[in-house]
Amino acid sequence: MTATQTTDARSRQIADLLIGAVDLHCHSGPAAMPRILDHHEAMLDAAAAKFRAVVYKDHFYLGTAHSILLEKLVPDTGVRLFSGIALNNASGGFNPHAVDHAIKLGGRIVWMPTLSAKNHIDVLASGAVKTFPKTAQKMLDPIPLTPLGADGKLTDDVKLILDLIAAGDIILAGGHLSTPELFAVFEEAKARGVGKLLVNHPTYMVNNCSDAEIRDLVSLGAVMEHSICMFVEGKSKKFEPPELRRVIDVAGVENTVLCSDLGLTGSPRPIDGYREIVGHLLDLQFTAAEIKRLTGEHAAELLGLEAAA
Repeated sequence: MTATQTTDARSRQIADLLIGAVDLHCHSGPAAMPRILDHHEAMLDAAAAKFRAVVYKDHFYLGTAHSILLEKLVPDTGVRLFSGIALNNASGGFNPHAVDHAIKLGGRIVWMPTLSAKNHIDVLASGAVKTFPKTAQKMLDPIPLTPLGADGKLTDDVKLILDLIAAGDIILAGGHLSTPELFAVFEEAKARGVGKLLVNHPTYMVNNCSDAEIRDLVSLGAVMEHSICMFVEGKSKKFEPPELRRVIDVAGVENTVLCSDLGLTGSPRPIDGYREIVGHLLDLQFTAAEIKRLTGEHAAELLGLEAAA
């Protein structure tokens, strides 16, 4: 087999493995932060690659209405579109009314605060994270948010939000909370019947979970969501492929999903990122079944999609 034939065969293998994939964390626009593609383009890219679903994530707004309208305006793509709400200042922070509306409209995920999280603000101020994407225009300074009250316990609004998420049977994502905050929220969430717990980029400096903490979160029923933007070539790369093998092994394939967290300037488009990461997974000796699980099947279950035929 020639080098060209080998390359073509590998490309076909990667393409086949991505059929039915699900991106739980796509940063397409319109957005206050510069993006390299919009929601329509992200959908068309996903359709061309035969993805099953895409979840649009914006730090400032609920994207569910965009998802509903795009599915209607561009039918027969084979791609389901979803979104959810990030509990930052723009949404009123820990605002049960915003969460209730998001769920009633069809939102599938609630992210704890990200850019407005006190932990996020403190970590950036400490210099531990050297760079983080900025908005195209200067926004109002964030009001730091924590789920804990002055007494160190979860606030009543946070508890009500957890009850709404449990009743809606949707995903609770940890956002950019600190690890102690994550445990406090997830333990209470589990006690209140939340069945879908997701930890965003657990090894990134904003969260920075240790291996032991990852295992403890998994024991609570949480799934680790690793952002492939941190493992593929581009501005957001932070780790080499062997670290991906290691962190997946810490939680186990059954407790891990891979999202793109792409759309940022200086990094690949989401689908291109998935192609690169699947190549890494093959080189790291993951099986086809494991790759399918990591890139699609588990995420589809979290979204409540029926098992593929």
